[in-house]
Amino acid sequence: MRASLASSIAVTCAAVLALPVSLTAPAAATAPPAAAPALPPAPELPGSTQSLPLEPLGSATRALGDAAGPDGQGLTRRDVRPFSLVGVVWDDPRAPLHGTVQVRTRATGGGTWSEWQDVETHNEEHGADPDTAEGSARALRGSTAPLWVGDSDGVEIRVRGEEPLPAGLRLELVDPGEDPTTAPEGAAPRVRGATAPAGRAGASAAEEAASAVNARLAPYGATWIPALSKEETEREARALSQAAPAGPAAAAAAKPYIGPRPKIITRKGWGADERIREKGFVYTKTIKAAFVHHSATGNNYSCKQAPSVLRSIYRYHVKSSGWRDFGYNFAVDKCGNIYEGRAGGVAKPVMGAHTLGFNTNSMGIAVLGTFSRSAPPAAAVTAIARLTAWKLGLHGVNPKGTSYLISGGGNLYKKGKKVRFNAIAGHRDGFATDCPGGRLYNKLGTARTSSAKYQGRP
Repeated sequence: MRASLASSIAVTCAAVLALPVSLTAPAAATAPPAAAPALPPAPELPGSTQSLPLEPLGSATRALGDAAGPDGQGLTRRDVRPFSLVGVVWDDPRAPLHGTVQVRTRATGGGTWSEWQDVETHNEEHGADPDTAEGSARALRGSTAPLWVGDSDGVEIRVRGEEPLPAGLRLELVDPGEDPTTAPEGAAPRVRGATAPAGRAGASAAEEAASAVNARLAPYGATWIPALSKEETEREARALSQAAPAGPAAAAAAKPYIGPRPKIITRKGWGADERIREKGFVYTKTIKAAFVHHSATGNNYSCKQAPSVLRSIYRYHVKSSGWRDFGYNFAVDKCGNIYEGRAGGVAKPVMGAHTLGFNTNSMGIAVLGTFSRSAPPAAAVTAIARLTAWKLGLHGVNPKGTSYLISGGGNLYKKGKKVRFNAIAGHRDGFATDCPGGRLYNKLGTARTSSAKYQGRP
């Protein structure tokens, strides 16, 4: 069913996004008009978003129950095009939604409706730092956390505010599109790190740029960056320091403590559409701390579905919330697979939009799932340790140590205040939030100890 609908969705998308000239060229002039071959079909662009304005729900509206309240907003049950992730956005990015958002969905083709599910409403603690170009962009919207619901074609939503609801509430239904690769259950996509010459046919400038920033770590167009031993990683750090003698790699090369580079699935590997993000990359000077998050998208996904979850979050961050790119620098799934997040190079200090006011000189890691009541899988905690041992090691940081960051405002601290954090910190350390969930937060001590051991520290 999804395959048949995808074509119609692609046609709509194609009207918005420019297609390569080669795909719109007329048939060859030598062919007789009657026998001219049909033009190749427009490519099916990965993913789509349905944006539905919410409606007032008076007290007479019984379909949604009393929980909606007389001043609530929502939508009654309706058929929609297939989607897998939901969220709610509104006009003012700084206006909080204090209240409850609940949805229920119908599995595609099955006719079975889910129970009501809560959507995490307090999402203003994520996003770009105030007074940055991204943080003051006109396209920004307020947004809830996204919720992964799986392949669905029906939806119902109710929103109740503890105070007046923000203006312009809209329900966002995100279809991640088809997987670019097929992965076995419980494993990352197993596509070889394929190569192609720069400027290959069909590659956009954005795709080439996204691959080029990782060129020293993997071939052009690679779907994953291979793991290295500790010795190989140290040699790589020395090579990087020779290429950029004043950069962070130089500091790491002068220190013995750097963890072995883990395998990292690239944006190409999880199917990121490089055309939807803003062009170029934004960097900070270094990486002093890693903030750990949970995605709050729920735990009802398989590891085979993780690339689809990532594509959905990416589209929600960019198209629905108005961010320049995927918010987190890295993501980790429940099986411990590590994914490249925001574009700009996995070994570089890319500025993310993960911890409001503390995105400068830090990195954000999102574990896919919700860990307020559910314990994080051991594989995910191990992946955090392995990733931070390598990335913090590139910048000479001890995972068991502390670092100082300057608040950019919009959080628990006044703008300009110097704040000390654990080198591996939880999002709640910088903002009044449950993120990364109490059960994951309680595992960060274990991650710090393991990360230090991977670096070879006593």
